[in-house]
Amino acid sequence: METELTIYVDADACPVKDEALRVAERHGLTIYYVSNSWMRLPESPLVQRIVVPEGPDAADDWIATRIGTGDIAITGDIPLAARCLKAGAQAIGSTGKPFTDASIGMAMAMRELSAHLRETGESKGYNAAFTRQDRSRFLQALEHAVQISRRG
Repeated sequence: METELTIYVDADACPVKDEALRVAERHGLTIYYVSNSWMRLPESPLVQRIVVPEGPDAADDWIATRIGTGDIAITGDIPLAARCLKAGAQAIGSTGKPFTDASIGMAMAMRELSAHLRETGESKGYNAAFTRQDRSRFLQALEHAVQISRRG
């Protein structure tokens, strides 16, 4: 029996909520938007809104305990991406960059280095602006991830 492919969105700071829904609707997939507070989200019968209690990892924990093999997580949170990969799911950042078993270790190391540089004042921690190309890359990456999951 084929299990239902589900998309989980770490929604609090996600700039591609609408794009994720477009792909979910194209394939008839349930999509969970998980956040720490109520937010205006796209309307669709496929959308499940989950508001978790306040807490630093409440949304991450909700996603990580439910995601399974073949599912897809959309997150910029590297530790959550690692947990999703460990569960057999795919994880994609909002710029379309997939997290993989091969890249997650380096991503975790860079995250630690960046945190250290911010703490010591060596870096101000500015994030690059989100571009139209990022949005386009995200749509392509999510479509590709759905195709991979569907093929098994």
